[in-house]
Amino acid sequence: MALTAMINLTTGSIEIKETDPVLLHKFLGGRGLGAVYLYKLVPPEVKAFDEKNCLIFTSGPLNGTAWPTSSRYHVTFKSPETDAYGYANAGGHFGPELSRAGYDALIITGKSPTPVYLEVRETCISILPAENYWGQSTSTVENSLVTTSGGRVASIGQAGENLVKIAAIINDGGRAAARTGPGAVMGSKNLKAVHVISNKRHVMPQEFTSLTKQTNQYLTSHPDSQELMNSSTLFLMNIKNMTGDLPTKNHQFCQVPFITNLNHQTFAKYWIKRKGCTACPLRCSRNSSFHMDGKETTIEGPEYETTDAFGPLVYNRDPEIVLHANYLCNEFGLDTISTGVCIAFAMECHQHNILNDDNYSLEWGDPKTILGLIEDIAKRQGLGNLLAEGVFRASHQIGNGSEYYAMQVKGVEMPRQEPRVAKSFGLGHATGNRGADHLYALPTIDTAGNWDAARKIFPEEQLPRLMDSADETYKADIVKYGEDYCAVIDSMGVCKFSTAETYVVTIDDLAKGLTALSNPFSGKELLEAGERIVNLERMYNVRHGLDSKDDRLPERFTKEPLEIYTYLPSPEGCDAVRSEKPITVTVINDFDTMLMRYYQLRGWDKNGKPELQTIERLDLAEYAI
Repeated sequence: MALTAMINLTTGSIEIKETDPVLLHKFLGGRGLGAVYLYKLVPPEVKAFDEKNCLIFTSGPLNGTAWPTSSRYHVTFKSPETDAYGYANAGGHFGPELSRAGYDALIITGKSPTPVYLEVRETCISILPAENYWGQSTSTVENSLVTTSGGRVASIGQAGENLVKIAAIINDGGRAAARTGPGAVMGSKNLKAVHVISNKRHVMPQEFTSLTKQTNQYLTSHPDSQELMNSSTLFLMNIKNMTGDLPTKNHQFCQVPFITNLNHQTFAKYWIKRKGCTACPLRCSRNSSFHMDGKETTIEGPEYETTDAFGPLVYNRDPEIVLHANYLCNEFGLDTISTGVCIAFAMECHQHNILNDDNYSLEWGDPKTILGLIEDIAKRQGLGNLLAEGVFRASHQIGNGSEYYAMQVKGVEMPRQEPRVAKSFGLGHATGNRGADHLYALPTIDTAGNWDAARKIFPEEQLPRLMDSADETYKADIVKYGEDYCAVIDSMGVCKFSTAETYVVTIDDLAKGLTALSNPFSGKELLEAGERIVNLERMYNVRHGLDSKDDRLPERFTKEPLEIYTYLPSPEGCDAVRSEKPITVTVINDFDTMLMRYYQLRGWDKNGKPELQTIERLDLAEYAI
């Protein structure tokens, strides 16, 4: 029996009941289940740090099974960055452990008068004292709890305790549910950790077991899986530097001459172990070892997003600074994407004589500035206290035109794509219901040249223009499909590296997996469920006053043309040599037309509000505003 637990940290009450099967059918689980609970329980008058805000941990129907890459759990909440819809998602082993313990959802509300942690078992949930853990790093807390009782742990560091609005929840030694500030909401409740302990294993039907084996074999042998398996997500560094999709100096540029310092070949020198999440045959992660403060230190990673955030974005060329920054963010519990953007914002403000600091030079690439500001953000001290608010609020406090250099959408710092080059990603950053977000739509079909997937999804007559990365005509079509598909993936607890990143595992494959678990769905029905989830999230934001004015990119991407060059290896083995003239110049030409087509495809009005007929078609009338 699937369970939902209601946990009130103010009163100490815990109620465990069967999850409504109607909700599971309509919203699948994971992200979808979190969306409906947030909509029902957290109205506009509740603020992000109010006791009545909910922190909702959810698992998906494929979590805890052997389905390939079924490791992801979801956290849903009102975001302190957007003051509206917020969620985060992470892999590792915590999500499957939560599912094996029997829980679809932990709905945590209230605020404990003293620091506590939750111990979650199959038979009971306990609220336990955590005063001795408060102020400790995420790894210290996790190691202590796991050593004592086993299981899996998701915890916050000092950033979450200090209500840093870009704080993350960290699980399994470096997996981060990071975006939109979940760690801050967790800290506002005086909740240090969630410790799940389960000895159960799901018993699977034979049909599902056979299908899982076939899917695993197909996934690992597919050509599009090989780069992830062999080189981790860092294989993107070389490709993106070549194509001009590597955000540099806070998106002033899109390439670096020192790419050989930061590509996967260089980081491979630090790798000591290949690592994967639960049920993942790809095992795309790596443990890296490096020396920090005279001691050998091991971390999981870094991944592409983190490497660009603490490399080209802040114009740092030293791989060990990237490793060190990644380590600090994990220990303090910070979103590496947002933290890098905050530091790059401060550096560009300094470049334009808007911001100075007594403690740091704020010069591009300065190691002391990069590493020092990470700690100061987590501890809310000095300039870090301002940056802990995120670039949107920080820029409005600084003023003097600094708002122009705040790379954010809806208050959320932009991830590591260049919208003038990857235009489908640019539109997706703008329309994402949780703010700037590469994973909300993950519209890789055109940028990856995935013609096989495109032919299966879109009309043949659209393909020449749709697959042209520079052509804006059908970017909305890619984004709309990607958002619906990704909503399904997140709700089922599956990783996007096997699905929306490569389309090796398709929507029909996921439908076959659910059906083999005695939960019959077609691919079309799953996509409709994904569309329902996206629309409910949108309705939540509309209820909070968001509209088309919030679906906007920073002006840099529509006002500043971007030059892309050829970089050739230097004969001396130093930095690559840039071509004398750019090979192309690009800019977003007509963002409004892309956005209006997106609204039309969605069945939303010109203000970005779902039309009544769309709400009724998706069976969302009971949630209508």
